[in-house]
Amino acid sequence: MSSIAENKSELKDGLVNISDKIFEDYKSIPAELSRVCSVEGNVKGTVISICDTLAYLVGWGKLVVKWHLLKSNGKDVDFPETGFNWNQLGALATRFHEEYKDWNLADLIVEYERTINQIISIIDQTSDADLYGKTWYRKYSLGRMIQFNTVSPMKNMRTKIRRFKKVQGII
Repeated sequence: MSSIAENKSELKDGLVNISDKIFEDYKSIPAELSRVCSVEGNVKGTVISICDTLAYLVGWGKLVVKWHLLKSNGKDVDFPETGFNWNQLGALATRFHEEYKDWNLADLIVEYERTINQIISIIDQTSDADLYGKTWYRKYSLGRMIQFNTVSPMKNMRTKIRRFKKVQGII
């Protein structure tokens, strides 16, 4: 399989595969290290915590669910999020960190699992033609938008998490 899914099956398999791996990584991190700020942030020159990495993934996952719900109900979507443009993703990441700053790692993991399951449900309930056969946002299909905003950032974040774990002697 290429790194860019071209159909429903590849999209779901890719999401399940990376989510299984990243959940294992998160679950292996001791709670006392979850708020240590030593992970490369999404904004150049910043350092964030493991909980912040998870808040980032939860935030994007919830946006994907929100976009789908709004569009499915014939409503307009303010991409990527109300008050943010595509060139303000660093500020959006910071908002995700702030939104979940009081959550502990275990609760963030549960929330992310719930969010991933909602996205898998969207994929399961959507035909291959609706996922990849038509434009959903600008020039992108729904399947590509799901992948760009879930699988791709998870792969990127997993690299950072594994680097953190290695430095902390967890691997």
